[in-house]
Amino acid sequence: MYFMALLEEPSQKRGLGKERILRVLLTEDNQEITKYRVAQLADVTEEWCREYTDRLENQGLLQDTKVLEPLELYREWQEIRIKPDQLTVSLQQPMRLLEETSLKYGLTTYQGENLRQGLLFPSTTDFYVSPGQTSDWLNIVEEKGLLGGGNTRIRVLDSHVFYNEQVIDGFSTVSVPQLILDLLDEGGPCTEAAQKLIQDFHGEA
Repeated sequence: MYFMALLEEPSQKRGLGKERILRVLLTEDNQEITKYRVAQLADVTEEWCREYTDRLENQGLLQDTKVLEPLELYREWQEIRIKPDQLTVSLQQPMRLLEETSLKYGLTTYQGENLRQGLLFPSTTDFYVSPGQTSDWLNIVEEKGLLGGGNTRIRVLDSHVFYNEQVIDGFSTVSVPQLILDLLDEGGPCTEAAQKLIQDFHGEA
């Protein structure tokens, strides 16, 4: 298929374990959780989990697994994150397509934020897809979409991006921490929306 190479799981793996650990720590912020359990949920070795969380503790960002500085921890995540592979397309009604699909997806940025707190106008539809289903999504793009500048950005990353995914009004969305990270990366008005989510989810701005 001609489009196959346009959407594939990133080949970079370095930093993947850190991302998973941060995603778990920020998602489980309000729960009492051991480092052993964090390692299990992040699918990394306990030794590596302890080494990285000890480093974060030394920076004053954690106390054991309790998040002390949420915003700073998100900034750490931004610095080490692996950028998803992304395909920009034009779809006539992307949200209706998602309503009707049986494929795995997780809305983020504008649509994800709009479903959760409604501060942003959902001008763009961004969603993650499963690494194992990229060919199925590319078939949909060939059938129903146009490549190039458009209203929809399809992203593929490590499957752990779906950790603690949510369903809101019938739509699948990424977890709140993943949404916050993506909004911070988007910048502009998305930053303010992310800060509001941090305040609501973690209890501080």
